[in-house]
Amino acid sequence: MRHRIAVVGSGPAGLTFARVLHRHRHRHRHLVTVLERDPARDARPPGGTLDLHEGLGRLALDKAGLLTEFQVLSRPEGQAMRILDTDGTVLRDWRPRPDDRANPEIDRGQLRDLLPGPLDVRWGRGVTHVVPGARDGVVVHFEDGRQETFDLVVGADGAWSRVRPALSSVTPHYTGVTMVETSLDDVDTRHSGLARLIGDGSVAVYGVNRGLVAQRNSGGHVKVYAQFRAPLDWHTNLDLADVEAVRASLLTLFDGWAAPVLDLLHHGTAFVHRPLYALPVSHTWPHVPGVTLLGDAAHLMPPLGAGANLAMLEGAELAESIAADPEDLDEAVRAFEERMWPRAGRWAKLTTAGLNRLVGPNPTEALALFDQVQPS
Repeated sequence: MRHRIAVVGSGPAGLTFARVLHRHRHRHRHLVTVLERDPARDARPPGGTLDLHEGLGRLALDKAGLLTEFQVLSRPEGQAMRILDTDGTVLRDWRPRPDDRANPEIDRGQLRDLLPGPLDVRWGRGVTHVVPGARDGVVVHFEDGRQETFDLVVGADGAWSRVRPALSSVTPHYTGVTMVETSLDDVDTRHSGLARLIGDGSVAVYGVNRGLVAQRNSGGHVKVYAQFRAPLDWHTNLDLADVEAVRASLLTLFDGWAAPVLDLLHHGTAFVHRPLYALPVSHTWPHVPGVTLLGDAAHLMPPLGAGANLAMLEGAELAESIAADPEDLDEAVRAFEERMWPRAGRWAKLTTAGLNRLVGPNPTEALALFDQVQPS
């Protein structure tokens, strides 16, 4: 029997699922379609860099047959991490060994270009909602008023998933932490001092209830994240489209920090407001035939390096579960969900506690957290 499978969302989770299932196509006859709201692959900036962990994201790429291509693109040197005090003092300076390949970095854009390959991605196909339980399967409703029926709909459409309401009434809650993102281009030639400060990987500075993090991407591009605890409406009297007004507000927030650290904000070219949301740590749902979730749609958690890795591994595991039992699609999905939930819950608990330590009242807790996770 040929099953019709729709993947809603062309992020790492959805594309990894579709790519692994495509690799096992000799074992089944499923027709897999990726539905993406964006009109084209490059319709919006892809985001910053990701460190893909050996037993998570990299394992998923191995299952997809893409590990060799990944290794060509990845930056093992990007594992370097430097922690500064607010006065500029270097507190920690971790540098990877030449043979260290545990968590190499890759730009999200490079990963986005690597994963699709031969997949059928329908661009500009925004989904409004899905309705399970129809006689012929799950009905997917599109923004243009059309609808289509599938045997399985995989919601890989992120924090504000349009698929999730078919399974769960839970919505993301604000964590109390906001990020404001900016970036630097051609850092090695235009801002050589900051290039040395950041090094090959990342630099982080933590104060009371706030932090500044800069991450090197490829091609001399650097992402900078100002993190702070604030009410969700902290910007009520601030025009977020006014670059200089946002810069001035952030510089006031980090007043007294070392000048080289503040240069990360002085030289930012634009600012993007990113309040951090999360789903409950133990988020699950009653199994619904024909619908399931992956990644942030299933378990949105603070962005501490686990989310994309988990999402990719989940995509790979769901694909393998379906390939192993192609006749009983529902049982394959049910088995996957029961495997996903406890692991996602553990990571959600860890990242929630980690965010509270990184952006909290005691900056020494942030340093202690890095001491725990970095190699000695």
